Amino acid sequence: MFGILQAYLGITKIPCPQTIINWVTRYSLSKIWNYKGLSSVSFDMDKIVNGAIWMIDTSIALGAGKILAILELRTDHFKNHEGAPTLENINCVAISVAKSWTGESIANFLQKVILITGKPAAYLKDGGMDLMKGVRLLNERGFSSFSIDDISHVVANLLKKEYTKHPSYDCFISACGQASKKFKQTVLAFFAPPKVSTKARFMNIHRMVKWAEMVLKHSPRGRVSKDSVVSKLRNYLGKLPEYKQFIKRFLRDASPLLKSQEILKAQGLNMKTYKECKELLKNIPQSSQVRIGFITWMEKQLIVAESLGMGNTGMPICSDNIESLFGLGKTHGTGEVKDANRIALRLPAFCGSVYRR
Repeated sequence: MFGILQAYLGITKIPCPQTIINWVTRYSLSKIWNYKGLSSVSFDMDKIVNGAIWMIDTSIALGAGKILAILELRTDHFKNHEGAPTLENINCVAISVAKSWTGESIANFLQKVILITGKPAAYLKDGGMDLMKGVRLLNERGFSSFSIDDISHVVANLLKKEYTKHPSYDCFISACGQASKKFKQTVLAFFAPPKVSTKARFMNIHRMVKWAEMVLKHSPRGRVSKDSVVSKLRNYLGKLPEYKQFIKRFLRDASPLLKSQEILKAQGLNMKTYKECKELLKNIPQSSQVRIGFITWMEKQLIVAESLGMGNTGMPICSDNIESLFGLGKTHGTGEVKDANRIALRLPAFCGSVYRR
């Protein structure tokens, strides 16, 4: 790119890739070293915090290490911005790499950061046991902050608990897999189901169920000629039509949750969005554990929002940004083997707005 724009930019010598990597690394280190934290905000007479929500998470294993990242989002985000926060609205407070992370090591690292920047108003995290233990240990040490549970993982866990043991679940997944194999390398390859990772499958399984609903609509009842496209489609679908009731029930539960998730990500959790989501959930039977569990989670988190003064403006309840950051880091990793240390060095550069020193 520099070579193409060389004449227009007045560049006499094109920098090599390693030089650009060094620039990014220096910029990233500068952002970390010059971080001063947010000004303290008092929510209660005896609680002085740094006015931020910390998103915390660990990456998957990258080479011989795993990354622990702490991202900072202002508590007043939805008061000053429309829409969900992006990486431009977030600062990287601290980052570290270890062979593995436990509740104890997470708590120890967070405590070191707190002693420099002050403790956050709240932690925004998924339901990982190590993260939960780390926050609990900090509370026991006298560094207590509120805890916010990430909505994406809450929705996925509710659906997982409800449907993992459903008698049609395994058969449905198998039918989708068989259909995928038949669709490939044919004129109907564009009908193939979306790929859903086996890890954290319930974060994305709704895409496969929606696909199944859509593709079955293209296979109406009635006789068709032997060599027609519809005949081929029916052949490729195999046993999938047998699970129409399962598909219908799953979407009955998942669709209101996903719509609620969309609202809460874009506007935060407050009394207004709570009522909107509760209205959407009326399509799910009152006795359903999916409905009961989601409402219970919203009411629990709403207490946190009110305590933090965000009951009307909206409290962030999604940690997608940290997943995006890890994804960017892996995309820009060096060499065939992803090195956690090198990736970690660059992550702060992707956060916040670009500025000159």
